[in-house]
This record gives sequence, C-alpha cells and structure tokens, in this order.
Amino acid sequence: MATKVGTSGVVKIGSTAVGEVTGFTIDETNDTVEDTQLTDSKKSYLVLRGDATATVECHFDETDSGQEALDVGTQATLELYPEGADSGDKYYSGSGIVTSASIGVTMDGVISRTFNFQISGGISHLTV
Repeated sequence: MATKVGTSGVVKIGSTAVGEVTGFTIDETNDTVEDTQLTDSKKSYLVLRGDATATVECHFDETDSGQEALDVGTQATLELYPEGADSGDKYYSGSGIVTSASIGVTMDGVISRTFNFQISGGISHLTV
C-alpha cells in the first residue's frame, strides 16, 4: 500500500484552480434506520440516503479568482485532488453550495480563509 502526503493536493472550482490551498476535507455519511426485531440479540439497520460535505482551507488571497468565486450561496462544481492531478490519480467531484466562508486573522500568523460546502447529489469518486 502506497502512503501519500498532502503536498500535491489540488482544489478546483469548475476548471479554475483555487490558490493558496492549505488543506481540504471531504465527509460522506449515510442515514440508517433501525430494523431490529424483538427476538434479535443485536441491533440491525437498513441504509437510507447519503450526504456529503466538504471544507477547503486556504491562505487569504483576494487576487485569486478561485477564492473570489466562492461567495456564500454560490453553487459550484468542486473537484478535490488529494494526490495531485496527474494521470491515474484519484479525485472527488460534486456540485456544492457554499454554506459558509470565514476569514481568520491573528497578530502573528498568515490570514486564513475557510469555505464549507453542502454537496448536492453526492460525491463522485473518479480517476484522472
């Protein structure tokens, strides 16, 4: 099994790369419903609907067109490449709504920017 490091990660909004990215997270979940019978000794469940969210963290750059396109309420196609965008690399894509955007300022640090997305219709697992 090959271990990867995050230094090659890429985030795109449509075909536009987001600059100054410092990290991202994809969360996929699935709702369940319990269907345990009275005589069962252990609980059992059925799968219902899935959900996905994503978070993108950046250094603040007001000149970056990728960051500037991400206003709260904007719908965008999000592509997340954990290991880079070379042939054979896995990536994740989904249509998402920017649900929040924050800017963090500290006296002795780099200004940060964080974007949160609600993915509509799930995340596709793809290969470049």
